[in-house]
Amino acid sequence: MNIYQHFRPEEREFIDQVLQWKEFVENSYSSKLTDFLDPREQQIIKTIIGTQSEIKVAFFGGLEENERKRALIYPDYLNVDKDDFNIQLFEIEYATKFITIEHPQVLGSLMGLGLKRGKFGDILIQNDRVQFLLVKEISDYIQMQLTHIGRSSISLKEIPLAEGMNILDSWQEVSTTVSSLRLDTVLSTLLNISRQRSQEYIKSGRVKVNWTTIENPAFDCDVADMISVRGHGRSKIISIEGRTKKDKLRIIAGKQR
Repeated sequence: MNIYQHFRPEEREFIDQVLQWKEFVENSYSSKLTDFLDPREQQIIKTIIGTQSEIKVAFFGGLEENERKRALIYPDYLNVDKDDFNIQLFEIEYATKFITIEHPQVLGSLMGLGLKRGKFGDILIQNDRVQFLLVKEISDYIQMQLTHIGRSSISLKEIPLAEGMNILDSWQEVSTTVSSLRLDTVLSTLLNISRQRSQEYIKSGRVKVNWTTIENPAFDCDVADMISVRGHGRSKIISIEGRTKKDKLRIIAGKQR
């Protein structure tokens, strides 16, 4: 069976990685813990590993509701619990009266330490409280190195996972029609902008589909795709409901701000 036919060409490199992890677990009779994965990567692993009877996969991101999660691929005779995922939760302590810290600033400061995005889980912000999750293997390094967010001095406090903030996404469902599932067409409809403007956003690298920057306006979208545009929030295609009498596609989408 050609496993690649079920996925997009640009996902092939990650699929090869998952197949290597699978082979490692099969041959070593031990488990494999990944870095944090976005939901699309989690879905790919589920699809590849989910059909195996002797190998299982579990996901955990610190809180059940978290978007980014580590995957643990393991032989079916092992018992897995949350401690096996090696996740550390930090809360950022800072002068809340004088400073406002936002998601891009936290992510930028973390990435500025030279580490890959996969080393960090969700960044949780609620009022003036800021938390983030990371792989426990680098927690000592982060605690020593992360002393500023932008120009503001901060300190980090290790806290139990049970004290993580539960931040629920709010999505507004909309029903609309599109002439095709081309990215520029879908974006134009969801953002209520001209197709020319949506193409400008795409070609300038402002658009991600499933957490990957897409610069091709003709990229075909599909059900469950998460589309984010810098400065315009996120949207996702929930379902495709068929065609109208004018041969347009009717879709149900979710919009988040």
